[in-house]
Amino acid sequence: MSDAPGRSHGRLAISASLKPRELMSDTPRLKGAWCAKVVTLFPELFPGVLGASLTGKALQTGLWALEPIDLRVFGTGKHRQVDDTPAGGGAGLVMKPDVVGRALSMAATGTPADPARWPRVYLSPRGKPFTQADARRFAAAEGMTLLCGRFEGVDERVIEEFALEEISLGDFVLTGGEIAAQAVLDATVRLIPGVLGNAASTEEESFSDGLLEHPQYTQPREWKGREIPTVLLSGNHGAVAKWRRAEAERLTAERRPDLWAAYLARKDG
Repeated sequence: MSDAPGRSHGRLAISASLKPRELMSDTPRLKGAWCAKVVTLFPELFPGVLGASLTGKALQTGLWALEPIDLRVFGTGKHRQVDDTPAGGGAGLVMKPDVVGRALSMAATGTPADPARWPRVYLSPRGKPFTQADARRFAAAEGMTLLCGRFEGVDERVIEEFALEEISLGDFVLTGGEIAAQAVLDATVRLIPGVLGNAASTEEESFSDGLLEHPQYTQPREWKGREIPTVLLSGNHGAVAKWRRAEAERLTAERRPDLWAAYLARKDG
């Protein structure tokens, strides 16, 4: 293991890591590529779904980089303990501040302190809901660090010390933050230039302008008695755009009154 600073060779960047060798990747990394550092008890779960499709191809070609950091390595004692009983009593276990703190300090090596340039996120059910705006903000940074919680969560002092931003996928509880981390990364990485190949494809998606996406159709023209709306086959681009906007507004008003109210407020403003 080495703490030596990273070295640059042309457009490729090589950096040292405290991760066990089995977690190391032989994929190239373009110099300056967006990087995700994930602190987790289960580094073998990564890249997971992120290694498939376009995000996986972009990872292999070095458009972005993934560094899983094994939290167990920083555990204490013979058994590498990472948790302990809650102060004040109660069920479950809490992740220890000294252990998590060492892992986050290592993850911070070589990264900007400014959270705008390098967000540090704790996946937590009590966090603020993750949105498309967050994904755009994360993608615009140089990279980010994600802490995957387990058990009853993380000692509050770690969150305060590292000024962690708490993010939630919704009003439900998972057994750990790994699935949430992959969801956040998938939503973020696809916005990095070059990952999708067609930047315009992200401009008409759900939430891109505060509305749900309009319905989509493709060939065959008729299927099980259902036909593609005539306007989409008219060749009239203005009429198509008008229809899509109307459908996006209809779906948003029907399914997400919260988004619809916010959209109307912005429109009136």
